[in-house]
Amino acid sequence: MATVIVITSGKGGVGKTTTSAAIGTGLAMRGCKTVIIDFDVGLRNLDLIMGCERRVVYDFINVIRKESNLNQSMIKDKRVDNLFILPASQTRDKDTLDIEGVERVITELSESFEYIICDSPAGIERGAFMAMYFADEAVVVTNPEVSSVRDSDRILGLLASKTSRAEQGREPVKEHLLLTRYEPSRVEKGEMLSVEDVQDILAIPLLGVIPESKDVLQASNAGNPVILDNESKAGQAYDDAVGRLLGEDRLHRFLEVEKKGFFHKLRLFRS
Repeated sequence: MATVIVITSGKGGVGKTTTSAAIGTGLAMRGCKTVIIDFDVGLRNLDLIMGCERRVVYDFINVIRKESNLNQSMIKDKRVDNLFILPASQTRDKDTLDIEGVERVITELSESFEYIICDSPAGIERGAFMAMYFADEAVVVTNPEVSSVRDSDRILGLLASKTSRAEQGREPVKEHLLLTRYEPSRVEKGEMLSVEDVQDILAIPLLGVIPESKDVLQASNAGNPVILDNESKAGQAYDDAVGRLLGEDRLHRFLEVEKKGFFHKLRLFRS
C-alpha cells in the first residue's frame, strides 16, 4: 500500500513544486517506486521543473474523466528509475477535480507505487483541498517570514479537520515542516525569522531547512530537480530531508553563518 504525501503551503512561491520534484526524485533514487501528481490544474509547473513538458500527451484530468488511463498519462523519468510524473491540465478548471475521481486514481496508483507525492497548489481552494484529502503525511513548506508562517498555520488546521483521516477518526496526518530560502546572515540581522521562531509558531517536527541558493532557480530552469546536484547546498539539504522522511538520523546543516577560513581572509587582505 502506498504512502500518500502532500506537499503543501498556505502561500504561493515558497517552493512547493521544487520540493515535490526533489523529494519524489530523492525517494526514487533510494529505490522507492514513486509518482508525483501535479494538482495545480490550470497552471501546470511540475513538468517544467522535471524537464518533461514536451512529453505531455494526456494529463491528470484526462485520467479522472476516463479519457485516458494511467499508463497513457504518466511520464517515466529518463534520469531516475522508479520515478513517474502525472502532469496537470493547463486547459481545464480546478473544479474539474472531484473527490471520487481523485480517490479512484490514488487507489489505482497505490497498487503499484510505494510513494504518491501530491504537489498542491497554494492556498485553500479546491485543488489544495483535493491534494491533501487522501494524505497520510504532509510536508508543510514555508519561508521564514511572518505572512508565510501564518498561512502555513492555517493549512495545519485544515490537515487536522478536512482530510479523509480526520473525517473517519483515524490517526492524524503526519506533519513535517520544511523551511525554504533560509539565510542565516539575515536571521542574525533580524531580517528573517529563525528556525526556532518558526518551530515555536507551527509546533511540528522539522524535516529540513533549505538554504537560499541560486542553484535552485538554475536547476528549475534547466528542468533538473536540484537534489540531483550533489555539489549544491540546497541539493544536499533536500537529500538530508528525504533521509529523515525515511527514518534516517541526519543532523541539520546550513543553519549558521558560514565562517570564513584564514586563507579566505588572506585573499581579501591582499585584494
